[in-house]
Amino acid sequence: MQSPPDLSVFTEHESQVRGYCRRFNALFVSASGSELVDAGGRRYIDFLAGCGSLNYGHNDPDMGEALVAHIRRNGLATAMDLHTDAKQRFLGLFSRLVLAPRSMDHRVQFTGPTGANAVEAALKLARKVTGRHNVIAFTNGYHGVSLGALAATGNRYNRMGAPLPGVTRWAYDGYFGKNIDTAAQLDQLLSDPSGGIDAPAAIVLEVVQGEGGLNMASGDWLRRLADVAKRHGALLIIDDVQAGCGRTGTFFSFEGLGVQPDLVVLSKSISGYGLPMALLLVRPQHDQWRPGEHNGTFRGNNHAFVTAAVAIEKFWADSSFQHAVARRADRVATALGRMAALVPGAYVKGRGLMQGLHVGSGARADRILAQCYAQGLVIEAAGPEDEVIKVLAPLTTPMLQLEQGLALLHRAVADSVSLAEAGVAEAAAAAAAASAPRLPGLYPVAAVAAQPDAPGTPA
Repeated sequence: MQSPPDLSVFTEHESQVRGYCRRFNALFVSASGSELVDAGGRRYIDFLAGCGSLNYGHNDPDMGEALVAHIRRNGLATAMDLHTDAKQRFLGLFSRLVLAPRSMDHRVQFTGPTGANAVEAALKLARKVTGRHNVIAFTNGYHGVSLGALAATGNRYNRMGAPLPGVTRWAYDGYFGKNIDTAAQLDQLLSDPSGGIDAPAAIVLEVVQGEGGLNMASGDWLRRLADVAKRHGALLIIDDVQAGCGRTGTFFSFEGLGVQPDLVVLSKSISGYGLPMALLLVRPQHDQWRPGEHNGTFRGNNHAFVTAAVAIEKFWADSSFQHAVARRADRVATALGRMAALVPGAYVKGRGLMQGLHVGSGARADRILAQCYAQGLVIEAAGPEDEVIKVLAPLTTPMLQLEQGLALLHRAVADSVSLAEAGVAEAAAAAAAASAPRLPGLYPVAAVAAQPDAPGTPA
């Protein structure tokens, strides 16, 4: 029997801040499509996809060949904001195949290479354009962990009690139930000189809250919110870092909902290959930057431009890919619906290939995720208590492999119910989980030390 890999270099030298590797404690050595392979040759179906940064799967061959060819001809790697052929090709394709068909006139700003960098640029630009400081952000929103983006992030664990001014927190659609219109409430307070909310520079939100538990804004609520922003002189910012690039079934999460955001934030899968890249899309009237007023050394990642251009041309030149995603999304919805029927009170959330199963508690979700990993499925949770099992399979996942992964998840969900019926003290498990510090979107830290390397056979 092959001995487990030596992982001591990570525990001895890497910061305690590491998170995902505590659950998925294999030594991964390669990946292709929707599959990961560890040092022992074990294969795992990947329903995490780099937390949504690998919408087109691992190591797409066409993107890989284009990148290797670019490197072999000594193409530029990084170029700040210099003109390069790689950027020229990406901008042309993005404008022609993504923006123009959606009647979007936005200009493209290349920010630093992460979603948080682009969120910071959006907040800074909104404040510059309006001359205001306050920003309206929402419950369960997640926008990054740099200070400006962190102020707009709802999760208390991430914010760590730090004083983060400049943001008014407001209730997301459905937060108080379907009969409470929080957009109308916000409008009423902003209209009242004694409402206590400073006139906002921006309203920032995710149409589907990825880390917040797959909460969705309805089209009606989103349109009312856009109207509130317009009437009160605020810019509407949609953070599409995780929900964009096809994840919700359309390239942008807000397509078909009747809104045209002033600013749109893209990152994660925009490079197509998992390479760092982020964009801020800006309506022309708001593009009021002075040269160099917002910059960053690595905003010109030409390697990412190369793979992003291939991704746009390969997957978004016509509607066929979108239709294929819809078919996969339907299958996921059906499978999750059957799983929900097994768990009292469980229900399906999200849309597209950004769907999940609310299983009622973080403790139950932890058990389900641990069994999934033991069976060869990499999948994670989201929500305030990590109670939503989140399916983020690559959009390109072959249907057979998608079915295999869903079957593994179904088995783990069914087993969690069987264990509860057999006398597992769910209340005690929940209490133990609640007493341990948690990593958002992950699992109780106390469970980490006790969890052995997962045994099993290839998925």
